[in-house]
Amino acid sequence: MTTKFYKILFVLLFAGSFIRAQQFNATVDKTVVGQNERFQVYFTLSCPDLNKASNFKPPVFQGLNILSGPNQSTSMQIINGKMDASITLSYLVFAPNMGDANIGSATIMYDGKTYTSSPIKIKVGKASPAQQQAGQSIKSEKEIAKNLFIVAEADKKNAYVGEQVTVTYKLYTKLSIASPQITKLPVFQGFWTEELDLKNITFNVEMHNNERFRVAVIKRAALFPTKTGTLTVSPFELSIPVQVPKKKTGNDIFDEFFSDPFFGRSETVDFTAKSNALQIHVNPLPQQGVPPSFSGNVGDFTLSSEIDKKELKTNESATIRVTINGTGNIKLLSAPELKVPAGFEKYEPKIAETINRTGAINGQKVIDYLFIPRNPGEFVIPPMEFSFFSPRERKYVTLKTTPFNLKVEKGEGYVENSGQNGGKEDVQLLNEDIRYIKASGEPLQKKSESNTVKWWFWTGIILSIAVFASVMVFGKRREKLYSDTRLLKFKKAEKVAVKKLEAAKNAIARNDASGFYEELSKAIFGYLEDKLGIDKSEFTNDKVIAELSGRQVSDEIVNKVKEITEMCEFARFAPHSEGLKGREDVYNEAVALIAELENSFDLRKRK
Repeated sequence: MTTKFYKILFVLLFAGSFIRAQQFNATVDKTVVGQNERFQVYFTLSCPDLNKASNFKPPVFQGLNILSGPNQSTSMQIINGKMDASITLSYLVFAPNMGDANIGSATIMYDGKTYTSSPIKIKVGKASPAQQQAGQSIKSEKEIAKNLFIVAEADKKNAYVGEQVTVTYKLYTKLSIASPQITKLPVFQGFWTEELDLKNITFNVEMHNNERFRVAVIKRAALFPTKTGTLTVSPFELSIPVQVPKKKTGNDIFDEFFSDPFFGRSETVDFTAKSNALQIHVNPLPQQGVPPSFSGNVGDFTLSSEIDKKELKTNESATIRVTINGTGNIKLLSAPELKVPAGFEKYEPKIAETINRTGAINGQKVIDYLFIPRNPGEFVIPPMEFSFFSPRERKYVTLKTTPFNLKVEKGEGYVENSGQNGGKEDVQLLNEDIRYIKASGEPLQKKSESNTVKWWFWTGIILSIAVFASVMVFGKRREKLYSDTRLLKFKKAEKVAVKKLEAAKNAIARNDASGFYEELSKAIFGYLEDKLGIDKSEFTNDKVIAELSGRQVSDEIVNKVKEITEMCEFARFAPHSEGLKGREDVYNEAVALIAELENSFDLRKRK
């Protein structure tokens, strides 16, 4: 009975996945149109093999007139070794009368099976002048803006300090566009920011305000507010080349004839698409019921602990491992405090973290606490407390590790602390401990009065003083360098960039385009952040250009910085549109750019 049930379940699941593999859908540009306004109707079959599709039967267009169609287009793409294809049959129609119009069901055969689309209802109202011109030509920037724009969306408009807010940027278009260029990245002032992974940018069909658009997610970021109040996320801007119908030069009949889309007379214009700004209201954490061990952690977490040994000897090390799992800003989680008994030495904990950045930031943080007992006996390691605020439950939560009982025995080299016995010492055979100096009968000789302090003694003294002074000067300089974080980053910027460039070169060998541009971006942006002293949250191309110009860096180098940073940013968002330059060329340009910047900074410093 059980075997039969699983067989039936397997067949049903397999059949369900096969049916879902083929989809036949009907969509329209808009469901509310004006009288005589032109719009498109699309019938799309998604399937693995287009050769198995046949016998398309169009629907009944009730209350609509067909201007052209069916017009056929196909697309194919291979994802993870599997081919995904689609065929679209479209009609250009208009409604001559006001009221309701209906598009019936269309059918198509695929691999011997019939698939049917759903009917669509259209509402037809009085046409405005703009609607009467819609679909004929797009000439003004205002008209382009209606058909090409960026929308910024936040998954929540109210959040607590430290709670994740996910911001998504979507590009909506009805037009034929080329590779965009980033003109301004959004500024996340007042937020700790984590870029969310976005491997491929693909366009899907969505309805927006009752109109059909091709839509792609171009950027996603996880924001963690660091202060209260109303925080603003600035707009994201792209410069996008758009193909639009070429303007007529006069009333020539040939212009009228050749302006038909069939002849493809068009021109390319640059249009700046700008997203909306977002405002996030950030609430402070509750002031009541705050645990003593709370140190700002926000999210939902679990806590576990283990010890590698419970029986050990003096001067032998042991390790307690604490693991924190959950959802929240893993990178900023503070480790719980380890308290050890008297006579124990503890060291700075070793911390490792694993972070998943595909959606809600989650992962784990592993903290290893090393300690050494110096005295024998039986001891108890008290529980460690880890507190956090849960936005989901809207309350503080305190988790505790289990206590550990330790048995410590005397080890080699253990010396009993004499101070424990009152500091008294037994003195025996005192008269035998005293030894008298034996006088010799041999006569003493007078030493010559020559100079007993040789030249090498004074040379050693002078060299010692010189070495000591050098060490002091070097130590002061090192202390000054490490006390000034910005100066330290400035000094080490080139070394850090070289390491990241090596990672980018390895990505070229793996043919990993996304990884290459990500590592290259980290190298260039990290170098500029450290050299110019710009915080990551305030880093923008405009600010970098302004800082470089203010430091009298040549215009040629500034233009190279702008070109390469924009190329890297766009390639990360659109990995299939890398442009004409190869990755090796881009890599070599980046290496040369950092070298030129380093020389420029060194020359300015010497001046």
